[in-house]
Amino acid sequence: MEKIDLFKWVLCGSVLLFGFSCEYVDGLGVNWGTMATHKLPPKTVVQMLKDNGIQKVKLFDADRSTMSALAGSGIEVMIAIPNGELAAMNSYDRAQEWVKKNVTTYNFTGGVDVKYVAVGNEPFLKSYNGSFLNVTFPALQNIQNALNEAGLGDTVKATVPLNADVYESPEDNPVPSAGKFRTDISEGMTKIVKFMVKNDAPFTVNIYPFLSLYGNKDFPFNYAFFDGATPIVDHGIQYTNVFDANYDTLVSALKAIGYGNMTIVIGEVGWPTEGDINANNGNAYRFYNGLLSRLAANTGTPLRPGYMEMYLFGLIDEDVKSIAPGNFERHWGLFRYDGQPKFAIDLSGRGQNKLLIPAQNVEYQSRKWCMFNPNAKDLSKLADNINYACTYADCTTLGYGSSCNTLDANGNASYAFNVYFQVQNQDPESCNFQGMATVTTQNISQGNCNFTIQLVASSSTSILPSLIALTAILMAYTFLLL
Repeated sequence: MEKIDLFKWVLCGSVLLFGFSCEYVDGLGVNWGTMATHKLPPKTVVQMLKDNGIQKVKLFDADRSTMSALAGSGIEVMIAIPNGELAAMNSYDRAQEWVKKNVTTYNFTGGVDVKYVAVGNEPFLKSYNGSFLNVTFPALQNIQNALNEAGLGDTVKATVPLNADVYESPEDNPVPSAGKFRTDISEGMTKIVKFMVKNDAPFTVNIYPFLSLYGNKDFPFNYAFFDGATPIVDHGIQYTNVFDANYDTLVSALKAIGYGNMTIVIGEVGWPTEGDINANNGNAYRFYNGLLSRLAANTGTPLRPGYMEMYLFGLIDEDVKSIAPGNFERHWGLFRYDGQPKFAIDLSGRGQNKLLIPAQNVEYQSRKWCMFNPNAKDLSKLADNINYACTYADCTTLGYGSSCNTLDANGNASYAFNVYFQVQNQDPESCNFQGMATVTTQNISQGNCNFTIQLVASSSTSILPSLIALTAILMAYTFLLL
């Protein structure tokens, strides 16, 4: 650590020669997801990362435009193989091809600093019913062996980001020290852990205190944060928050199979700001403020005090993510869809409450909105038209507990019509809805409910395929029409 700290001291003393902020937290990264109808240009996002001193980023693929933008940035990168490609990686030849295309290609001075390859994303979720159970470990082996063969194995490690549901404590003794891997995957997890330890790769886990609160109405609210919950005592150790308890349950599970000292990376941790009564800027600020201050102080957890590497989830809101888990899924970003910060938070964890630095030179569509036409005569199909708009655009902020939940019926219609209008790049024909909508140049936002203007669509943005794929899921929005 002394050499690393000295380097950073020299870097800061050199007036940010490489564009990084001196106000950093060692070990802090972010997840950069791109499931949006209108994406910020990758170069804009990379500059935003640098402006905010973020030196690590986790991706969910290895998209060429994203990787090209990261080239020469000095940002450490975790690239990913989606779950749907794991079976293909069971072929060693395919794994070699993938490594050559997505890692070796960028391994040059001024290239991309790939640190990890994420083999799948939470492939052992209970909701997947074992779909990826038999293909994950062979894919992991082949990718790491291909990295080793390419001469990259010392610096690039293959890992499997896993949901915290892969381990648990027994119902009759629900404390961290009793942590074990799930019975149905215990044998497979032992093989994966043993292989990763052999290759000096970390265990990557996603921990979401928000979901503990969301999924259990009896969950103690303050226990989701870091500032004053009634402690739970486990063999004399006091746990005052669910993050520590969850993390140490994993430590115990690793210890139970003989690898209690294995390196752990937090692949995802964060708090959403819309889509649920507890998903708002205030709670997100409270959570991040506590988390980052502990990270900066190298507090760690009771069973693992000290340094911790983690990736916040996430960087930017994504308006076409699946809402199967909940409406909040599209609102995990520290930044809005347009790269503007949602709240003041000091990423250094030093309590300065400085605003995040927004994306620069963002291009918006014209200052036009689509609204409910107050002169409309026939409203018999209003519900059908709102439902149509919300099938092809994101209406999650209209849901219970969200910022636009207090709109009246006409307001709901205007919101739905406008998000559809913006997704369609303000095509005049997309603001008709059988005569029930009209275009206006007056900002129709109401109170805390922001009627957005979308970004100018980039050439790399493909809107229609993603939206069509979401049709079945988004039909759930009919509840808005009741």
